[in-house]
Amino acid sequence: MIFKKSLTYIAMTCLLVACTTNPFTGKKTLALVPNSQILPMAFQQYDQFLSENKVVTGTADANMVQNVGQKISTAAERWLNANGYAGYLKDYEWEFNLVKDETVNAWCMPGGKIVFYTGILPIANGERGVAAIMGHEVAHALANHGQQRMSAGQLQAIGAVAGNVALSNDPKNQQIFNQAYGIGTSVGVMLPFSRKHESEADRIGLTIMAIAGYEPSEAIQLWRRMAAASNGEAPPEFLSTHPSNETRINNIKGWVDEAKAEASKFGVTSFK
Repeated sequence: MIFKKSLTYIAMTCLLVACTTNPFTGKKTLALVPNSQILPMAFQQYDQFLSENKVVTGTADANMVQNVGQKISTAAERWLNANGYAGYLKDYEWEFNLVKDETVNAWCMPGGKIVFYTGILPIANGERGVAAIMGHEVAHALANHGQQRMSAGQLQAIGAVAGNVALSNDPKNQQIFNQAYGIGTSVGVMLPFSRKHESEADRIGLTIMAIAGYEPSEAIQLWRRMAAASNGEAPPEFLSTHPSNETRINNIKGWVDEAKAEASKFGVTSFK
């Protein structure tokens, strides 16, 4: 009964928290922490990261990352302006940097701060692959996924506190609650939440890369190369923050025509 009351409290909290709208899906999303707080912090952390790592500048690869990033972010702004979201990016400060690191990764911080590691470039295999990755990373920024993750983490913490307060006089059940809550909210809530964001970024990314003039089906080839490079070394999907490569490829196959149809509204009918 006490546990049910805790869950009720959490659910009521979820209903009362601040929300915002994802322009690409039209759905309400968590926004406990406003961008006015998140973006300055993200920009500071990004600058600190760059100061502590080797940023590659002036090379063909560095220029490619910069140029593709500018094209993709411009395409995103075109879509937003055409769909009634003029000014949506007013607080964004786009930045696209290549960092010398053999890790196969790229990432985005809130407000449009993006890093590509040199280790992902062989798998990108040229400008089109970089555009597929860039579309995905830019999409994370557009959809405020960082804000949503922070908000979800706060709700998870609120739930933990509520459960512990409710069971403060019952140490044995409190311990059981903490173990069950930690595993349950991670596997049952936070990881699916993260995988949802990754799939959402894949779908949005296809659209904006197509509007930028890049062939969206290149994302299929990219993830095939990613799968080959991983040598099957990945956790089961339900224990991962990301969908499996197979899931991503199948999803992207179903979204390519949609992306091209959206691009055609902007007069883009041929693709690199």
